[in-house]
Amino acid sequence: MERMKELVESVMEAAAEHELWSPHDTIVVAVSGGPDSVALLRILREIALTRMPLSLICAHVNHGFRAESAAEAEFVRSLAAELDIPFALAEFDIPSIVKERGLGPEGAAREKRYEFLIETAHRYNARSVALAHHADDQAETVLMRLLRGSGPSGLAGMRWKRTEKKVELIRPFLRINKTALVGLCQSEGFAYAEDATNLLTHYKRNAVRLEVLPMLEQHNPRVKQSLLQLSEIAGAEDEYMEANAAKCFDELVFTGHGKYTLNRASFAAIPSALQRRLIKLILNYLSADSPAMDFSKIEAIRRGTLQEHPTVWTLDLGGGYVCTRQYDTILFSLRPLLRQVSYTYPLSLSHPRIKLTEIGKVMTMKVLEREELNAQEEDSGKMSAWFDSDELVLPLTIRSRLPGDTIRVMGLNGSKKVKDIYIDDKIPSSERSVIPLVCDGLGNIIWIPGVRRSMHAAVGRQTASVLYLSMEDMAQGEEA
Repeated sequence: MERMKELVESVMEAAAEHELWSPHDTIVVAVSGGPDSVALLRILREIALTRMPLSLICAHVNHGFRAESAAEAEFVRSLAAELDIPFALAEFDIPSIVKERGLGPEGAAREKRYEFLIETAHRYNARSVALAHHADDQAETVLMRLLRGSGPSGLAGMRWKRTEKKVELIRPFLRINKTALVGLCQSEGFAYAEDATNLLTHYKRNAVRLEVLPMLEQHNPRVKQSLLQLSEIAGAEDEYMEANAAKCFDELVFTGHGKYTLNRASFAAIPSALQRRLIKLILNYLSADSPAMDFSKIEAIRRGTLQEHPTVWTLDLGGGYVCTRQYDTILFSLRPLLRQVSYTYPLSLSHPRIKLTEIGKVMTMKVLEREELNAQEEDSGKMSAWFDSDELVLPLTIRSRLPGDTIRVMGLNGSKKVKDIYIDDKIPSSERSVIPLVCDGLGNIIWIPGVRRSMHAAVGRQTASVLYLSMEDMAQGEEA
């Protein structure tokens, strides 16, 4: 019993440190029948009987891989009955699922196993599912991720707990090695099943366990401990960096309508480590189904944001998502559907208010006495313009932009292309198509709302009456 007592103490310490459970919790224990999971069920039962009141459910999945699978299911069923613990069983034909879904056998088995365990937790109103992953599993996981080129988040390995579909997946054994678990079963006479597939090296994890780690241990006998230390350090630092990235997100990122917008200068002011984290966080928030981003893609976004030129670009993120830079604004969104907006509306004193339904705006025209203009000027901003009504040729026309459009602006000898004005003013290309142009009766562009007015019919001392134009958003629910 001495070995049991030591392992119970170790598990209780880890549970307190990582808040794995509380008194009277219901826990689903995943039991394959191997020594690790048998030890987990036995230790948790000992804790429930002597240290803390816990309700346990024993859950087993028969994957249908091997001839012994049915016998193992019966073994786990009898173990649960011996310990007077409720038993839940799922049986899947994984080889058939592999054919149907095109997944690898390991991936298909894992997907169905976790699906069943979480469903069982919901059925029993359990807070968590306990998994028997131990220190050796953690070392293998870190090494596999290191070989794959993972970043700090991956090198943290398996977490002590994580939440999936409102159920916590907990791993109380991450500091206990397999030798100790097998030793417990042998010293206490606990029966367990042996899985022969653990010796097949065509499974990647088995190859790492049986070939790669023994080779590394020739150079460093403590390589497993080193990998575990790496996971502990990386995990703690990863949590710290994630918290800081979340803080940066709240302070620097503007959200709305499924879009995430970032100011270039604000982004450049934070350390490069946080820049990468922030980009990853934005991509995660963009969509749960957004494509996985590798280092090169994240770095392309980061460097493209920091560079001086070009100041306008679009990067395809895959899955229908894009990152767009428009001068000092970085936008993450679904790829916009390009549509050609084309419209023409007459504006006259007999029809002084026109709804521009294509762009959701309303244009209004009225004639004022010269003295009335000062009151209108105070809060007009760029969405209003005024002209000498006696000098202006009517009727006016409001239309969409056309290739080659030019405007004669004040202070400039000659005309300037509308396109060049948009570029000079750093107006994003995605916004240019919704800016209307106001033309006089001769076809001259006299005003680009929010951008420029022309030199035509300027208001001066001699002006007797003023033609006042203003544009505003169409009221919500307003119809054409």
